[in-house]
Amino acid sequence: MENPVTIATGVTYERRSIEKWLFTYKKSTCPATMQPLPTFDLIPNHTLKRLIYSWRVQNFHCVPSPPSSSSQHHDLLTSLLSSMDSSPFKVSSLKKLRSFTTTNPSLFVSSGGVNALRHIILQSATDPLDHAAFLAGEEALGVLHTLPFDGDEDILGLLSKPDSIKTMLLMLQRGGAEARFHAMAILQRVSKARPTIAEQLNLDIDVFKSLLDLLSDDMSTLLSHSSLHFLLEAVAGSQVNRVKAVEAGALRVLIELLPDAGRQRSEKTLLMLKRLCECAEGRSAFADHALGVVAVANKIGRECDVATKLGVKVLWLICGIAPTKRVLEDMVACGAVRKLLSLINVDGTSSTKEKALRMLKMHGHSWKQSPCFPYELREVQY
Repeated sequence: MENPVTIATGVTYERRSIEKWLFTYKKSTCPATMQPLPTFDLIPNHTLKRLIYSWRVQNFHCVPSPPSSSSQHHDLLTSLLSSMDSSPFKVSSLKKLRSFTTTNPSLFVSSGGVNALRHIILQSATDPLDHAAFLAGEEALGVLHTLPFDGDEDILGLLSKPDSIKTMLLMLQRGGAEARFHAMAILQRVSKARPTIAEQLNLDIDVFKSLLDLLSDDMSTLLSHSSLHFLLEAVAGSQVNRVKAVEAGALRVLIELLPDAGRQRSEKTLLMLKRLCECAEGRSAFADHALGVVAVANKIGRECDVATKLGVKVLWLICGIAPTKRVLEDMVACGAVRKLLSLINVDGTSSTKEKALRMLKMHGHSWKQSPCFPYELREVQY
């Protein structure tokens, strides 16, 4: 015995022998006691290993050099992957696989590891009542998350398939906190490499609700950021997805998150608002929210040129196409009109200045009648 390990029954074996028993012969019992094993974890028996080493030295036995680690790893990885489907302990096997993705990711990929993980993830969505399969799917996502696949076209091709994307979106709805994080992180990496994948999917309203829940998650900034990125991609060129996002309550969530958002987050939130307000349903939902105009107006001229440009675009969409009376009243009451007036006095020409001027020409007469209109600006010509 050279590399002793102890299994769940407390019996110690040579690692290569017990791995062959479990993963090559696909046994799920202890060879000595024949008791069923609750887990395939192999715990190194360091005390016995030191004793064996000491005995070899004292008795002038040659201390063997360890076998080739690469061949050992390859044999173990092949055994694990080949026995994965029939193993009753998928989660334990997947936890063992995780070490390969960090120490030797190229070996894992070349041995078909990604295909095996994808198969387990897809299986988790076939039967909503199969709790064991779902747990295995969550663990497989965790293993996949550790792989550096960003530049690998073959892996990206597998993960960007509709069934892969939809299963990961299911994990966002039903998975635990860690699984949701892994699913969202993988989705973001895939959507960055395949920018149109999100908008091409026919996403359910429940999926948008799950993404919006993650967007509002105060516990994980990274998870929230990834969710916003995926939402932006999903509505970028799809009118259907924009309407579904509106129906899922996106306007309310975005408007209420905007006041406390930092510079980068403000820009992305305003971009999302702009895209949603390009459809009638989005403009209606924006107009119905009491804080919509003030939240956007407060970002104009304060954050940066990008936020100002996007903020004016949102207000133009709201004020330029059949605005409600309350929206026009809110514009003057919250100081948005004052900001529009300051923009038209900026030197040069720009699309932002042009939109501000057009809004003032369209509604300036009614705004001047409001008691909230700045007195010192009543004589300004535009």
